[in-house]
Amino acid sequence: MQDLERFYERIDHDVHSICEMDPDRFHCRSGCHDCCIDALSVFEIEARNIAHHYRNLLLHGKPHPEGACAFLNESGECRIYDHRPYVCRTQGLPLRWIEEMPDRGAVEMRDICPLNDQGKPLETLAPEECWSVGPFEEELARMQIAHARKTQSRILLRELFANKE
Repeated sequence: MQDLERFYERIDHDVHSICEMDPDRFHCRSGCHDCCIDALSVFEIEARNIAHHYRNLLLHGKPHPEGACAFLNESGECRIYDHRPYVCRTQGLPLRWIEEMPDRGAVEMRDICPLNDQGKPLETLAPEECWSVGPFEEELARMQIAHARKTQSRILLRELFANKE
C-alpha cells in the first residue's frame, strides 16, 4: 500500500499545482458533491486501501442513500477524504485527453465541472493547466495488475459496505 500512498501524494502535488495556476476558477469545497456520483468504481487495490483505513465504517456504518456516493455523510462531506481514490482526487479539474476519431485521427478533447468553468475558456488553457487523462490511470492499472495477479477487476464503492441498506 506504500506504493499507492506515494502515487496519491504525486497526484495531490500535481493537482495542487494546477489549482495554483488559476485559484479563482476552482469552487470545490467541503460539502460540494456534484461529482460524487453513485456509480463510481475503483480497482481492487484502492478498495483494499479504503477497507484498511475505514474497517469500522465499512463494517458498522451505512452508505449514503443511493443516488450519490456511498461515502458521503448527511452533510455531503466525504467520510474517506484522506484516503479517497484516484478518481476523487482529480474531480473538478480541467481535463484533457486524446481520442482517436475514425475520420479525423487523434483529437484533443477537454471537459471541466460546470462549477469550475469560469475564467479563461477551457480550449485556451495551456496543457499544463489541465489534468492530462491517461498517464496516471495507466500507472494505477499497472499497480492493480501487480497487486491482483493480472486482473483489472473494479469494485463499486457502495459494495465495500457490509450493510448495503
